[in-house]
Amino acid sequence: MKYNHKELLSYTTQLFMAMGCSNAHARVVADVLIAAELRGIPSHGLMRVKDYYQMVASGRINVNPKVSVVHQTPSTATVDGDNALGPIAGKESMMLAIEKAKVAGSGWVATRNSNHFGIAAFYSMMALDEDMIGIALTNANPLVAPTNSTDRLLGTNPIAVAIPADKQPPLVADFATTPIARGKLAIKAKQGLNVSHGLVQDKEGNPSTDPSTIEKGGAIVTLGGDIEHGGHKGYCLTALVDIFSSVFSGANFGPFVPPQVAYLPLLEKSVGKGLGHFFGAFRIDAFRPADEFKTSMDQWIETFRGAKPSNPNTKVLVPGDIERGNYEKNIVSGITILPQILNDLNSVARELDIPLLR
Repeated sequence: MKYNHKELLSYTTQLFMAMGCSNAHARVVADVLIAAELRGIPSHGLMRVKDYYQMVASGRINVNPKVSVVHQTPSTATVDGDNALGPIAGKESMMLAIEKAKVAGSGWVATRNSNHFGIAAFYSMMALDEDMIGIALTNANPLVAPTNSTDRLLGTNPIAVAIPADKQPPLVADFATTPIARGKLAIKAKQGLNVSHGLVQDKEGNPSTDPSTIEKGGAIVTLGGDIEHGGHKGYCLTALVDIFSSVFSGANFGPFVPPQVAYLPLLEKSVGKGLGHFFGAFRIDAFRPADEFKTSMDQWIETFRGAKPSNPNTKVLVPGDIERGNYEKNIVSGITILPQILNDLNSVARELDIPLLR
């Protein structure tokens, strides 16, 4: 079923206000979730409402946080999210990185004591309107096994970079450092579908196509999977995001990241505060005039988009093309919500005693 994005934005804001969030905070969370839906990433969109609600209902998330700066220099800062919903801590942190970049040329913010923050591209793209490049990283609850291991020690740990251009749309790269994200596994499981080989393994480390294997002790593999296919390089990427997101800020790292679903018990051991993020913004005119840079980006984009395809029926894309196409389609024709996700939304609405989304 399709819904107008404005209708969904208003309804999602209403849901989070009913959970106890202020209107401003509820709107931020809704903005992030609907942005994911518009960009065709439902694994980080409205599917997360039930997870967030259950975390709030179980007392694991603070719906009235006071996000604060606990350490800073002219170009850097460490932010404590006060156990907020991730989009609230994330947006405030990225705004701070942008403000520091306006003064110092670049701004870097490490965030601790936060939670799942939705799609990383939302934050990196905040820098575009300021003629800046934006970067967003986050660690996540441990569902990923390092190469040659069965232990779940890392998260899917995405990287998002947004780079402005002139006549061309901005280049936006937003990707997990694993071949699949937990949310996409959850959607496959809800649809009763298997996943391709090379994405997950069972608890013994054997390849699996079962999207629910992580609920049975299995794990997501690193990008590349085994060493022959570069899995050790994917492991490096995932590890670096974890370190930047946790060791700089004092958040939990690796296996100590708190679970972002209420049905999993809290860990007995903690090495930091909550989940961690890392944000960066830097002015392109700190390197060369902004108009020159953006003209060069146009040339880069046009060069790669003009590459000869290996299959004449397939276009060569640049990062962000697919998501932008999804956005342009969904903003006009509406957002499709799976029946299973609609049921989850309405189950939350019933708990909160607000009208159902029909």
